[in-house]
Amino acid sequence: MKKIVIYTKNYCPYCKMASAMLKRKGADFTEVDVTNDEDTFKVAKEKSGSRTVPQIFIDDKFIGGFDDLAALESSGDLVTTLGL
Repeated sequence: MKKIVIYTKNYCPYCKMASAMLKRKGADFTEVDVTNDEDTFKVAKEKSGSRTVPQIFIDDKFIGGFDDLAALESSGDLVTTLGL
């Protein structure tokens, strides 16, 4: 199984939708709440090149945010990408 990590903030609706989509797919993932953790968020931003949340990584590769996750779902590629 692939390692899936999603960086979120507790007030972000896109973070909630991304987490919900991963749960519906049965993905085993780690959610890192960076709402009050600017140091961890800074590391994620440096790794991804993105300044927004959610930030979704699969096997340490940045795949994007909610829109990118939704696009994978629409194309039928999400299950394969998640390694399910």
